[in-house]
Amino acid sequence: MERVEELIGESEWIKGYPIIKQLRPHLDEKTFIDLVALAAREENYRVKLMYSGLEPVAYIGFQPMITLYYGKYIWVSDLAADQNHRSRGFGKRLLEHVEYEAKDNGYEGIALSSNLQRTAAHRFYEEKMGYERSGYTFKKGF
Repeated sequence: MERVEELIGESEWIKGYPIIKQLRPHLDEKTFIDLVALAAREENYRVKLMYSGLEPVAYIGFQPMITLYYGKYIWVSDLAADQNHRSRGFGKRLLEHVEYEAKDNGYEGIALSSNLQRTAAHRFYEEKMGYERSGYTFKKGF
């Protein structure tokens, strides 16, 4: 039986760490919690976890945004399926869950970025989820 649970607060966010660590291996547990807490407080970042039975199988982190380009939309910052449960549709169903919620709450769409070398993820977004490439994301560290 599948279910989606919103994780709120440190004691719940930590449930998603083993999955997001697979996508973000540079994050240790403390840094993960600190960043999620800051993003939740400052940017309304939300976390949902999909379970298959009692086992967590997919993680999504997202936040509402408003820009002149996209209008009112949801930005998906993080989406990962557990490596032991990939290609079973969990990521697709979790992303669809957020899409339905966004539509129901009056958002105009969903946007995300994906690292250049993640070609399998690009196929997933384009072929299975109906997303279009809309540009490149650039970053500059300090």
